[in-house]
Amino acid sequence: MSSKLDEKDQAILQLIQENSKLTANQIAKKINTPITTVFAKTKRMEQLGIIKQYRAILNAEKLNLGTSAFILASVSYTTTKTDGAPVSQRDVAEEIARLPEVQEVHIITGDWDLLVKLRAENVESVGRFVVDKLRLIKGLEKTLTCMVFETVKETTSLPQPLKRTEKQTKP
Repeated sequence: MSSKLDEKDQAILQLIQENSKLTANQIAKKINTPITTVFAKTKRMEQLGIIKQYRAILNAEKLNLGTSAFILASVSYTTTKTDGAPVSQRDVAEEIARLPEVQEVHIITGDWDLLVKLRAENVESVGRFVVDKLRLIKGLEKTLTCMVFETVKETTSLPQPLKRTEKQTKP
């Protein structure tokens, strides 16, 4: 199954990223396409895994989780688990990912091994998380916590490719 996207596919993706509650009929009207085409294109993109899920984006502040932090973590590869096997970066990342406060865990390059995004009630909650949960994970060597003062942009939307015009293709 080909994953090449045409303009209508991209328009559908843009609209459902903005509002996943739009009906196929509403999308069809907005992009001037038959509803059957919207259904077929949406189904195809779901089957291809381009559309992974539909979900609500919650307001963290209104749920008393308005404090964000990014935590850089370093893994000690010489530490061994109880079975004697070395601890891997992926194992540590997966264990951190199971903690409910954690929104994201990324395996990264550079001086640090992992980047963790956390949501909590306040700075004290972040501190308790780091001291009482995160630092107890086997194989975790050190952490650096960066508190977020203000979020200028936070989105789950992916950019859609720009439509190429003659003007854009000329040097």
